[in-house]
Amino acid sequence: MKTAMQNQTVTAAARQAKAASGVLARLTTDEKNHALRRIAQGLREHAEEILAANKKDVEAAQPLVEAGELAEPLLRRLKLDEAKFADILAGLEQVAALEDPVGKITLATELDDGLQLFRVNCPLGVVGVIFESRPEALVQIATLCLKSGNSVLLKGGREAEHSNRALFNVIQTAAVEAGVPAAAFALLESREDVNALLTAEGLVDLIIPRGSNALVRFVQQNTNIPVLGHAEGLCHIYVDRAADLHKALAITVDAKISYPAACNAVETLLVSREVAQEFLPMVLDALREANVEVRCDESSIKELQLEGVKTATEEDWRTEYSDLILSIKVVASLDEAIAHINEYGSHHTEAMITEDRAAFDKFFAEVNSAGVYLNASPRFADGFRYGFGAEVGISTGTLHPRGPVGLEGLVTYKYKLVGEGQTVARYTGKAAKPFTHKTLL
Repeated sequence: MKTAMQNQTVTAAARQAKAASGVLARLTTDEKNHALRRIAQGLREHAEEILAANKKDVEAAQPLVEAGELAEPLLRRLKLDEAKFADILAGLEQVAALEDPVGKITLATELDDGLQLFRVNCPLGVVGVIFESRPEALVQIATLCLKSGNSVLLKGGREAEHSNRALFNVIQTAAVEAGVPAAAFALLESREDVNALLTAEGLVDLIIPRGSNALVRFVQQNTNIPVLGHAEGLCHIYVDRAADLHKALAITVDAKISYPAACNAVETLLVSREVAQEFLPMVLDALREANVEVRCDESSIKELQLEGVKTATEEDWRTEYSDLILSIKVVASLDEAIAHINEYGSHHTEAMITEDRAAFDKFFAEVNSAGVYLNASPRFADGFRYGFGAEVGISTGTLHPRGPVGLEGLVTYKYKLVGEGQTVARYTGKAAKPFTHKTLL
């Protein structure tokens, strides 16, 4: 009985969101930016109570971590400190400053005199987002959906319920004050809401899961609604034979230590055999100093007489640790590095450290990942760092959108044909009038 009632509640919210999406689609850029600025103002005014709500969530989560009911990385992602809060506001300002993708013409063709074809960006409609731990994700998602003209149904994890409620209330109130329909935003809070959301086919246009592998797999297997997301963030760094080893050291340390719980942290380090003897002692010293547990392939431990490292297993190459653990494998060639990444990686982000641009060109062409970097940390794989303002998630599939998904990933397009009474009959048969097919853009 409760589930049936829950389904009705979520369905009602989805129907209202669908109706509101029509209003959002007609908002001007100035109107949407005004609402975003009002949201930023509201967040600043209520910062103290938002951080207090987050503190309550963190305190409640501590015993769950100790009991093994909540993973330690989720606790780190849950905490919303002043630095993260400042990043939220900076991202919001960036979203407001971005070009509005809605209404943008991406193709214009004259088919004939007085008959013109346009491809025009438009919102998706209603987006449902299921996310774990990160309260800042709620702000990122809600504001990106607003700027792209989409209604959004938000379902956060129970571990962040106080934080999410505080943030949602501020966002919805501020947006309504700026003229946005209240139904454009809805916060779903129970586990039953997830199942109801996944069955809202025809009302919800896209589902975006942000969280664990288990969450993403569950969503993908239990809905007929299109799903955008990534199940894992198993990122690699390959230190080539032509690498600048000081760059390699700095990038490896940054990619593992700066935020090990992030999906763009490095999990496996591949090292060319030609530089392994020189590079591994350097990197192992730095990693030990940062309390990183290192697991290395058995043959390299013996050959290079490595100490203080554990033996890596086949499972390590497939593991996203989200922790201060790093697996290392010495490879004989660039081809072996590429093969390893394509077999074990999650198609998220990979980095190659080398001064050989031809070698990197091969790496870039053959590695099947959303981000392929030269001499830069995979931690740059982020919507804010890309200049998208924020991201609704990261897509590791091969279809558009791919990588950090910002505004451009939240719009689709329609074809607009503008004529003066033309009929197809005029362009068929023996006396068919020819098309001009003249590019207008």
